[in-house]
Amino acid sequence: MTDDLRSAGTPTLEDVARAAGVSRATVSRVINGVRNVDPVIQEAVRRAVARTGYAPNRAARSLVTRRTDAIALVVSGAGVESEPAEGTRAAGAEAAEAGEPDSGSVFTAQVFADPFFGRVVTGVVNYLRPRGMHPVLMFAETSRAREDVVSFLRQGSADGALVVSTHAEDPLPGLLTDAGLPAVLYARPARPVRISYVDLAHQDGAGLAAEHLLARGCRRIATITGPLNVPAGQERLAGFRDTMARLGHPYIPIAEGQFTQESGEAAMERLLVEHPDLDAVFAANDLMAVGACHVLREHGKRVPEDVAVIGFDDSSAASACRPPLTTVRQPVEAMAAEMARLLIERLEKPDGAATSVIFEPALVVRDSA
Repeated sequence: MTDDLRSAGTPTLEDVARAAGVSRATVSRVINGVRNVDPVIQEAVRRAVARTGYAPNRAARSLVTRRTDAIALVVSGAGVESEPAEGTRAAGAEAAEAGEPDSGSVFTAQVFADPFFGRVVTGVVNYLRPRGMHPVLMFAETSRAREDVVSFLRQGSADGALVVSTHAEDPLPGLLTDAGLPAVLYARPARPVRISYVDLAHQDGAGLAAEHLLARGCRRIATITGPLNVPAGQERLAGFRDTMARLGHPYIPIAEGQFTQESGEAAMERLLVEHPDLDAVFAANDLMAVGACHVLREHGKRVPEDVAVIGFDDSSAASACRPPLTTVRQPVEAMAAEMARLLIERLEKPDGAATSVIFEPALVVRDSA
C-alpha cells in the first residue's frame, strides 16, 4: 500500500485515513493536536502517517490552529537609540565611514563571543525541534529593534518569545507583557513584571564557591563581580559575601567586571595592585575567571598554588582554560529547555498565571582551585 500511495503522488489526508481505517476528520484532529482523541486511534493515525509519508501542509495547518510553530528567541539589551532627527546623520553611518562597527554589530559580536548564548540556543532548539517548532533569532539592542520584535509578534509571525536580557534596565519584558504577548524570560527581571521566567539560585552557587575556597585553606580571598546593576551580579556577590561572613570572614575585596574576559583581566589587575598578597579569587562567571588566570600568569602567580581561582557557569571556557577551571555549574541547556516548555504551556493555556522555575547550582571541581 505504501509504494502505491507514494507512486500516485503526494500523500493526502484521505490516504492516511484509508491506511488508518478512520475518517478524514479524525486524521485532521490527530495531526492538529486535538486532545480528545482515543490514544489507540492516535497511534493508528501516526503509524499511517509514517507508512504513507504524509507531511502536513504548514500553511493550511496554521489557518486552523492559528499557530506558526515559530518561536522568537530574542537577545535583548538596554539601548535607547532611536531614529536620528531630520537633518542629522546616523551614528552607524558615521562609524561605517570611519571603518568602525556600529553599535548593533558590536552587540551581535558580543553575543556570539559569549559561550552562554550558544548554550541557550542549544537548549531551546533541542526542546523545540522534536515538537515541530523552530526558533527565529532576533536581536533587540535599540528602541527600534524592540519595536520590531513587538510588531513581529503582533503580526503573528511567531507564536511567542523567549527573551534573554543582557541588562537590568531592559524594557522589552514589560513591552511584551503590556501588549499581552506570550513570553518567557531567562533570569528574574530586575523590576516587577508579570512574566514567567527561569533562573538559578545564584546566591547558593556563590556560597558553594566560598565554602570550597575556605576549605582549601585560602584566607585572603577577593571576588570579581558581574555588573552590579544586573540581578545575577548582585545575587552572586551577596551570596559570596554572606557565606564568607557566616564563616568568619567579613571583609572581601571586590572589583566589578562586565561578564567579559577583558573586564576580568582589568579587574584582576586592580585587585593585584590593591591586594598583592591575595591567595584566592572568585569570579562571577567563567570568562572573567579566564581573564583573571591570564593576568595572574603574567604576574608570575601560579594557579592554584599561589592563587586559587573559581568561576561560575561551567561553560566551554571553563574546560578550555589552563588550568581547567573549578566553577559553579549553571545548567543553561536545561534552563533554556524549561523556558521553552513554559512558553508552550502558556500558548496552550493563554489565561494561565505567570510562574517561575528556579534551578539549583552545583560545584564542579577541576584544577584551578
